[in-house]
Amino acid sequence: MAADLLTPFREAPERSALIFDVDGTVAPIALRPELAAVPVDTRRELERLASRYRLVAFVTGRPGAEAEALVGIPAARYVGNHGLELDPEAAALTAKIAEFRDSVPLDVEDKGLTLAYHYRGAEDEAIARAALEKVAARAREEGLVARWGRKVLEIRPDVDADKGTAVERLARGSGATRVLYAGDDSTDIDAFERLGEASLEHVVRVAVSSAEAPAGLVSAADLVVAGPEELRMLLASL
Repeated sequence: MAADLLTPFREAPERSALIFDVDGTVAPIALRPELAAVPVDTRRELERLASRYRLVAFVTGRPGAEAEALVGIPAARYVGNHGLELDPEAAALTAKIAEFRDSVPLDVEDKGLTLAYHYRGAEDEAIARAALEKVAARAREEGLVARWGRKVLEIRPDVDADKGTAVERLARGSGATRVLYAGDDSTDIDAFERLGEASLEHVVRVAVSSAEAPAGLVSAADLVVAGPEELRMLLASL
């Protein structure tokens, strides 16, 4: 089944785009974001694909420049903040997010256009999540979007820009008609759904599953792999 779905990409790399999330997809989840790394063998496969396919790109919750430094493939495209970096109002949105950040006295990963409140590794994760529920409620009251991911609360502006819009824009901008997208978290479902509605020649959505995978990820996918290492093996077949 996997071979059949991937054959159109192998047969026409010049018409194909391969787009990936980063953390939990090509880089295993780390205790803290700054500890994440792309395994050497995975980077080697991605470099090979970038030299062969029309487009290799990464759409991530990290800032794009940070993702580029982490993945380390100059030939690829990088879009950060779940696609918000492509929004023409990015500067004004950054100011609004900064105002909210300054009003919440908690440690936060500030990505400019989004905020990430991590509770992985907290002394009591249940208590930490309960505290963040209040932050989420306040964000919604202020017209922001609060979204839960893998042991993280993300706060972002309420605009029509997400991984789905970013993936479609990248694919169409490159001229690709065949698109593979792989991701592991709730924001990746946006990309799965958008690709499902796009008028493209061939689409394959790959869920990188885990014990923390959100509801709906696997059911929205065409293929499922059990973690970043199994994704690397899939990439080796392309």
